[in-house]
Amino acid sequence: MIAIIDYDAGNLKSVEKALASLGEKPVVTRDKETILSADKVILPGVGAFGDAMEKLCQYDLPGVIRQVTENGTPFLGICLGLQLLFESSEECEGMKGLSVLPGRIVKFPDQPGLKVPHMGWNSLTIRPEARLFKGLDSGAYVYFVHSYYLEADRKSDVAASCEYGVTFGASVERGNIFACQFHPEKSGDTGLTILKNFIELT
Repeated sequence: MIAIIDYDAGNLKSVEKALASLGEKPVVTRDKETILSADKVILPGVGAFGDAMEKLCQYDLPGVIRQVTENGTPFLGICLGLQLLFESSEECEGMKGLSVLPGRIVKFPDQPGLKVPHMGWNSLTIRPEARLFKGLDSGAYVYFVHSYYLEADRKSDVAASCEYGVTFGASVERGNIFACQFHPEKSGDTGLTILKNFIELT
């Protein structure tokens, strides 16, 4: 069973629908026991870092998420779900993230011709051994919507990178922890391949 963590964030339905199209029956929940007993767990999200952390705390979910990642359960963060896994974000100074992985979230630089938010399709440079991207080649296009990007402390955590004014971590992978800044559920066949790879992890 795949648990999708419900903390009143957007895009839960689109993730649920994409998984259903792959033959899965995910459970959207914030129940601690259901999340901890799941075979795989997904943390989606769109919106502001500070608001999301407040909601996670309101529902007493940060400890549950850390427990899932420590237990070795395959875990996937999507968009804001990636950002929340790190230590802090310039979007909300003073608000700590989940600190599951080391690094911070920073705002795209103010550059002529660089529109923020970064919205639309962009290509990935994929690390060859990245498990989430099995069967995909570097240059694959995925769909982004974000104004802040990841600066990972450990370059070895970055499974795929993207260029948009700067080079940033578009996906991370460490042990059982996976995350994408882009939206696989909105990235056509490429995104479905990524979700299928996550479903098939053992």
